[in-house]
Amino acid sequence: MLKLNLRLLAILSLFATLTPARAQSDMIIYADAIQNSWDNWSWNTTLNFSSTGTYVHSGTSAISVTITAGGSAMSLHHADIDASAYTSLTFWINGGASGGQLLQVYAELGGVGQPAVSLPTLTANTWQQITLTMAALGIAGQPNFSRFSIQNRTGAALATFYVDDMSLVAAPAVTNRLAAISVDAQANRHAISPLIYGTAFASSSNQLLDLNAPLHRSGGNSETRYNWQLNAHNHAADWYFQSLADASATPGASDDDFVASSKGGGAQAMLTIPMIGWMPKLGASRARLSSYSIAKYGAQTDNDWQWFPDAGNGTGTNSVTHATWKITTNNPTDANFATNSTFQLAFIQHLTNRWGLSTNGGVRYYLMDNEHSLWQETHRDVHPVGPTMQEIRDKIFDYAGVVKSLDPSALVCAPDEWGWPGYFNSGYDIQNAGGVDRANNGGADYMPWLLDQIRQHDLISGQRLLDYFTLHCYPQGGESGNDVSTPIQNLRNRSTRQFWDTNYVDASWINQIVKLIPRMKGWVATNYPGTKTGITEYNWGAENHINGATAQADILGIFGREGLDMATRWTTPASSTPTFKAMKMYRNYDGANSGFGDTSISANCATNVDYVSAFAAQRSADGALTAMVINKQLSASATTIITVTNFLPAHPVQVWQLTSNNLITRLNDLNLTGKVFTNVLPAQSITLFVVAAAPAPKLRVVSMAAGNFNFWLDGQAGQRYGIQSSSNLTSWTTVQTNLLVSDSALLSVPAAATRGFLRAVWVP
Repeated sequence: MLKLNLRLLAILSLFATLTPARAQSDMIIYADAIQNSWDNWSWNTTLNFSSTGTYVHSGTSAISVTITAGGSAMSLHHADIDASAYTSLTFWINGGASGGQLLQVYAELGGVGQPAVSLPTLTANTWQQITLTMAALGIAGQPNFSRFSIQNRTGAALATFYVDDMSLVAAPAVTNRLAAISVDAQANRHAISPLIYGTAFASSSNQLLDLNAPLHRSGGNSETRYNWQLNAHNHAADWYFQSLADASATPGASDDDFVASSKGGGAQAMLTIPMIGWMPKLGASRARLSSYSIAKYGAQTDNDWQWFPDAGNGTGTNSVTHATWKITTNNPTDANFATNSTFQLAFIQHLTNRWGLSTNGGVRYYLMDNEHSLWQETHRDVHPVGPTMQEIRDKIFDYAGVVKSLDPSALVCAPDEWGWPGYFNSGYDIQNAGGVDRANNGGADYMPWLLDQIRQHDLISGQRLLDYFTLHCYPQGGESGNDVSTPIQNLRNRSTRQFWDTNYVDASWINQIVKLIPRMKGWVATNYPGTKTGITEYNWGAENHINGATAQADILGIFGREGLDMATRWTTPASSTPTFKAMKMYRNYDGANSGFGDTSISANCATNVDYVSAFAAQRSADGALTAMVINKQLSASATTIITVTNFLPAHPVQVWQLTSNNLITRLNDLNLTGKVFTNVLPAQSITLFVVAAAPAPKLRVVSMAAGNFNFWLDGQAGQRYGIQSSSNLTSWTTVQTNLLVSDSALLSVPAAATRGFLRAVWVP
């Protein structure tokens, strides 16, 4: 052990010499003017950023600050800043003509205030420099420092004071960050559901095969109005509320093609069962129809000028005053007709006739429509009033009951709600912002109420309707688009915390702790135990950029570690993109369907997870240990020291890596020092380490003499083993333990202790 520790010290010392400091600039906050995109977010405070005269520390002006109420502050805000780039906040402050002001300074991370630091009592007519380290402000090493405040710590107004020459003092640039990772093969073990690696609307079976995708979803707004008999969709707000014919006139052709493509790609199909109660109709010769005809309802703010100019977007406009309004007088039967669950019963009958029951190769997963709490927007041509909690509950009872009546083993997924407001409020309350629907249902939050209602229904009926509790999740700070500016890349790295972190406050308008997977599991445990959880839409954007790939890899690692049961990404990235290849890293990194392990194990990384995240697993097929390490840093490499415990590794370690070169590459194998291996990971990279398991120890009986069995123990040099005995190959008793062998050793065990069978086991 001493040699190993000395070896690690030598490695650490070497890494220190390989990461020279590089100077970077201070960030000026105020010098004669507020600078570098800082904004004034003060409250109950009068500020003059161009105060001249007696109270100026340097240059031509300073900030005069008059706080008019207790607890108020001069507060400055900036888009998220990586605090690790700076050592301290420094500024000069003067008590003005009066002095005696009592102030404190606190910083914020992602909108959450950190503990305040009290300043010395200000002295009249005297400048004093204040320097507060990032550590003192509670933000050292954090990537989301966004605000600081100089706050009144009394209950009364304060006399005017002055601030000047304010800046963040630069730290040496980090070019290589040390990431010590410990992997324990016996800690936090639980199965990883293969269904978390699902996707949606792959372009072909070959894409699914390349991803080794287990699950393939057909969902989204247009599936809310799929008329299987006409094989047509109404595309709702996504495309001018038009009813459009699909390519084939054969009933059910689009979904049948989807099922066939899924099967061809080795994936299970997930199909949406429409519940909205309206289906699209078509004109003569399968012509398209519009819900908001301009000829009928007047001028609108947009139209399908290229393909169907008469189709408006449902928002009227006055050409003289330019006033706009949502059209509410449309006739929903212009492009649709009313229907019910009987129509969908026939659809499911069609599917089971064509593909068989779910237990015999048929469709296994059915989604109960899509994002109901947005129907008053996305489908307002036919459902202008937001649905109530009871409406959706009753529709699930009805339509899920239809599915189960025809295919009792099929699995129902619901409610597929869209995002944060819809988790807690019905569409009716979202539309009316009054909480009336909530009040009518005991003041309960929507999702837990719905789970409890389905549970009560199932207790009475004796049949489980809901198998997977499913939600959607999209980041709300701009990360889901193609923006790859530095602030958005850093936010994209950080905001994946909303899936799991019970302390992370979402940096968007949500501004609350989302902790989505723990929240879902808590709701299920309280309101409908035994229901599985799924996230059937998510997308963190930047598919064509390595930043989107690292976010995708992080998300898949989180899903496995947190025990999610199902996930399908919206949608399938192009095969040429880094994000597609990030998905392959978990399921088919070598082109032979080798993947991340199917049993999650503990992986602890000492580095901030916004910089480097690590996930580990063990494969049941070959016993190999796998570790996925994601260096999210935009410009710094990460030197990883990975220590493996409670696992007997074989040499060497395979290394597979995806970087900004957009290739999954097998690098040179690594050797282990004991159970430690090291590697330097490039900035913005995804690296999979595959550690083969050492062969199981073997016993070779050679003789029996003087009441003893004599045998050879073949094992790995330097490892410790035990000998166990059994009479039934089920219950084993240890008869010798802690045997240290070289390559093999001759041992003896009393015959009376063998009970008929012997085996050797590795001792951790």
